[in-house]
Order: sequence, then structure tokens, then C-alpha cells
Amino acid sequence: MSTSDYLSSLFSLHGKVAVVIGGTGELCGAMAEGLAGAGAEVVLVGRNEEKAAARLAKISAAGGKAYFVAAEAGDKKQLQGLLDTVVTRSGRIDIVVNGAGVNSPTPFLDIAEEEFDRIMDINVKGVFLGCQVFGKYLVEKGEGGSIINLGSMSGLVPLSRVFTYSASKAAVHNLSKNLAREWAPKNVRVNILVPGFFPAEQNRKVLTPERVASILGHTPAKRFGEAKELIGATLLLAGGAGSFITGAEIVVDGGYHAMTI
Repeated sequence: MSTSDYLSSLFSLHGKVAVVIGGTGELCGAMAEGLAGAGAEVVLVGRNEEKAAARLAKISAAGGKAYFVAAEAGDKKQLQGLLDTVVTRSGRIDIVVNGAGVNSPTPFLDIAEEEFDRIMDINVKGVFLGCQVFGKYLVEKGEGGSIINLGSMSGLVPLSRVFTYSASKAAVHNLSKNLAREWAPKNVRVNILVPGFFPAEQNRKVLTPERVASILGHTPAKRFGEAKELIGATLLLAGGAGSFITGAEIVVDGGYHAMTI
């Protein structure tokens, strides 16, 4: 067996269909490109058609196959409609990425209920409903599948200035592990991909010069991550190479989580 054939046997996603909720964003968009590059047909899910068109153009230029479906992550009816649309158009679903998320730097005592509810609705309820709708499909399909939920460093350790976000991501980590245990007998794997510090739309507002210095001082790699650096972990969790990985927190952080003093 040649090297390319061997690698293909581990990581090829040809014939698979991947739904990437949050795929119009920077991190999940790069993950979507990686899934398409490995041969999956990718469905970008989000609200911004302009960003979706730009990402679809990149995937198409690289020889990948993808299309866009507009849907709200926190709306079960829309997610069910999304599932029905994809199954009708593509025939199946094998991989689901729950990656929609929002953040806010509001001081704790100033956090309004409306802000708390908005973050929880997208970050927790969105993942909860995504797992409920697509997990039911994967379990009943009986052919296994992979759900990748986007966690956060703040889901592992509390981070200052992002109180609601940290609480929401801790919930995502806990929910994912519970579902991994529940669905392992059905060969439906649920894992958490945990980015370290990657500049993206949802966190740029909290990246003050002082905070950047603090982050980089605590990161052995001495830099921020690039979105494309999430692709390797994504492909591991999505396909055959990760067939015995479930309930895991796969950290991609330049060593941040390994640092103590």
C-alpha cells in the first residue's frame, strides 16, 4: 500500500456528508474547508449569505463540494428543516459540527439577563438542539457518525472577563461527554474540539493589548493559532482514524493548557 493510499484509508471522507453549523465563521469555516478537502460534501450553515458565498468559492476553487443552508442554531424547527433539506439533497448525513457561538466582555455585575439569555441560547441551546436533532437521525440511521462540538479553553478553566461565555462552554463540554457515553453503543461519537486562542469575530472585542500580552505570555508557542490549524484535529475526529475516540476533549492551543507557572 502506498503512503497516499494508507493516509486515504485513515482520513478520506469521500462519500460522507458533513453539516457545519457556524460554517460561515472563521474557525468553523476553515474546518469546513478541511472536511471538503478530505472529500466530504459540506453543508455550510449560518445566517450570513455573503460570508457563506466567499467560503463556498474557496472550497469550490480547491475542488471541493459544498452548499449553504440558512438556519438559526437555537431554533429546533429550523434545525429539523435543515436536516430534512440536507437528507433530501445529499441523501445522508455522517458528520455534524456544532460551532455557532457568541461572546461578550461585559463585567459580571453589569451582565443583563438579555445578554445572558442570548449567549446561552446560541452557545448551549444551539449545541443541545443540534445534538438532539442530528443525534436522533444518526442513532436511528444505524450507521454511526461523528458529532464535533466546539468547546473552549474557558470550558476547561475559567477565564476572566467572559463569565457567561465560560459558563456556556463548560455546559457544552459536560453535555458532549454525557452524549458520548449515551450513544457509544450506536457508534455515534461525540467529541469536543477545544481551540486555544485563535483571533476570530467573536473574541476580537476582548483582545486588548494587555490581554494579548497575557495570553501570549501563557502560551508556550508564543503566538495565536491560525484557523487552518484546526483542520488536522477535525479530520481525526470526523473519520475512520478516530473511530475509537469519543467523549474526548481534543485541545489545539499551542501549549496554553499545559502551562502552570
